[in-house]
Amino acid sequence: MSSKYNLPRGTYDILPDVSHKWEYIINLFKDTAKLFNFKEIVTPIFEEADLFERSSGETSDIVQKEMYKFYDRKGREFALRPEGTAPVVRSFVENNLNAQGGIQKLFYVGPMFRYDRPQKGRYRQFYQYGVEAIGSNNPFVDAEVIALFYTFARKLGLTDFEVEINSVGNDDVSKIYDEALIKYFLPHKEELCGDCQERLEKKPRRLLDCKVKNCQALGKEAPIMLDYLDEECSTHFEQVKRYLDQFQVPYNVNPRIVRGLDYYTHTAFEFLNNKLGAQNAIGAGGRYNGLVEQIGGKPLPGVGFAGGFERLLLSMEAENLFSGDEVIPQVYVAAIGEKAQDHVAGIINFLRMNNISAEYDPDKTSLKAQMKAADKFKAKYALIIGDDELIRGVVTLKNLQERSQVDVTLQEIPSQIKL
Repeated sequence: MSSKYNLPRGTYDILPDVSHKWEYIINLFKDTAKLFNFKEIVTPIFEEADLFERSSGETSDIVQKEMYKFYDRKGREFALRPEGTAPVVRSFVENNLNAQGGIQKLFYVGPMFRYDRPQKGRYRQFYQYGVEAIGSNNPFVDAEVIALFYTFARKLGLTDFEVEINSVGNDDVSKIYDEALIKYFLPHKEELCGDCQERLEKKPRRLLDCKVKNCQALGKEAPIMLDYLDEECSTHFEQVKRYLDQFQVPYNVNPRIVRGLDYYTHTAFEFLNNKLGAQNAIGAGGRYNGLVEQIGGKPLPGVGFAGGFERLLLSMEAENLFSGDEVIPQVYVAAIGEKAQDHVAGIINFLRMNNISAEYDPDKTSLKAQMKAADKFKAKYALIIGDDELIRGVVTLKNLQERSQVDVTLQEIPSQIKL
């Protein structure tokens, strides 16, 4: 059977045979975030386009190439959210969450949208998880956020991934570093790709994040930010590493890490699975001490990370990890004869009100067909009711795994079910 319509390029359906895997990973992420005392926040899937243009930076790929933008009937420009941090910070400011005092620890889950070339692990609609901790500049919080992801990944069973960290300094350090990069790359300007030639003038450190091989080769000998850190930045970075040691999070210092958005300061980090090829980041993030003020709030520091569920699933498949349980009924109800069929709805309702999942197919009437269906659904039990059972006021409960059966009253069923 063919449809008149096809999926938009770069999207996919989450079908019933894999949806339980998604449910498992999402619930485990939420449970892990709550273990660290993060609370869920849900924002709209579209916002004013200017929110992302201001926060991400005009030279970022998100702003220049990837945003899905549209105008509403009043001519206002909106964008489907390409990332989760800016909407969370907008909500934080708009709803005055800072009034509660202390560090606001928030997590989110939901779809994001970027117009990008689809490839394995990268889609135009993708599902992201993330956390944001707003209100503290303490390096303990940087380390705690990294430890949250590490704990989540280990709870999934993942072992083949690495934590890489760097410091991208503060605004004062960035200016000096950008000048050093311009001095280094300017003699090679004509060898750079078109995007990097523009980055050289507007945001030189973005050259280090380019995926074009020639630009990557030129960047191998470029100055590194760690050589330009001032005392404040160096101290912050050293304390982050000390706390990571206490959290027992193994890490590598990678001085080439630069985040692709303008709002990052101090700590930057990535979580990499080298078995995934080019798209090997299963999570990434960093500190953003100027973003809250940029969006209209008081000057407050923040730090967070985000990642895609798609690459987590690919990582789990690469390590042959099991994720989640298929939805199967505990009881399949088989009704023989019209009188029994007339009582089925009440029996199924009783089971479900006692938290026993039940399945029944009203279009199957023979016992053979119904028992075959029970096997297909992988039900643990079959509940058989016919004229004789109705007269005696019982049902036959058959354990399909042990191949045993017993006649019980309806009220006795919950105590007989082995969960």
